[in-house]
Amino acid sequence: MKIGTLEIQGHAVLAPMAGATDRAFRTMCVDHGAALVTTEMVSAKGLCYGDRKSRELLMLDERERPAAIQLFGDDPDIMAKAASLVMEFSPAAIDINMGCPAPKIAGNSCGSALMRSPELCRRIVEAMVKEVDVPVTAKIRKGYDKTQVNAVEVAQAVEAGGASAITVHGRTRDQMYAPPVDREIIKAVKRAVSIPVIGNGDILDANDAATMFEDTDCDLVAVGRGALGAPWIFTQIEAYLTHGVILPVPPVSRRMELLYKQVRAMAEYKGEKIALLQARKHAGWYMRGIDGASAWRQRACELTTIADLETLCVDVIRAGERG
Repeated sequence: MKIGTLEIQGHAVLAPMAGATDRAFRTMCVDHGAALVTTEMVSAKGLCYGDRKSRELLMLDERERPAAIQLFGDDPDIMAKAASLVMEFSPAAIDINMGCPAPKIAGNSCGSALMRSPELCRRIVEAMVKEVDVPVTAKIRKGYDKTQVNAVEVAQAVEAGGASAITVHGRTRDQMYAPPVDREIIKAVKRAVSIPVIGNGDILDANDAATMFEDTDCDLVAVGRGALGAPWIFTQIEAYLTHGVILPVPPVSRRMELLYKQVRAMAEYKGEKIALLQARKHAGWYMRGIDGASAWRQRACELTTIADLETLCVDVIRAGERG
């Protein structure tokens, strides 16, 4: 399928997640079959004001392409200027965050707060489309809250603004990530627009992806939390949807190998100190479901060096072999 001029090979893409989908993790997901990855959300205002951290989030590795950059903001002119600026990094597409429920984002009229004004959503997309020659997409939610379930209206506004695709997370802002995702609203959006619709929410394994396709008729699925500590989920989804094959979760030894590889990559561009601080949560995700996971996660919270990580990974593997 195509998102504008961008050809997508595969069924599943990596959803952007703040504090998680950094360059190293995105590359891991591409290595395991993610059809498209997207950066953590970047402040359009911060980028326009020359914020160094914002620029660092935009760095793309050649090994992770095709990759999109996600921006957040509420001013059409600033969003358009930011879209122009990020072209320096040669993204395959630019995504607009219209779904983040975090108070520090939505509370500043950005993210999911944009859904309260479909017309503003349209103007933001329109302004950005005029500035760049890559596809502009948007990620929305079911609605702002239970009194304003307007994903269909916002999707139509975004399409009218010139968006090439839209991702729909089937929960409202106030639902955050707790209740089961509403696939009916994703299906309703799919019926209401002609651009590709990407279904998002509660995709934790290959069967969840298949069910999302069946229940919503969506064009792609976006995997978020299901990929954390499990980049192989994309391989599993492709195997199941293409060949009907259910691939097992990798053994503990392989999982620790991937964790170590990912953190080493993080350290190369973030520095060992920052990488190991951030690695603690990634280690916890990779250790889900293994024997003694709670104790291993506690040890992971004390990681300070690559050597510490190597020792931990070896100990986890040896414990698994004894078990």
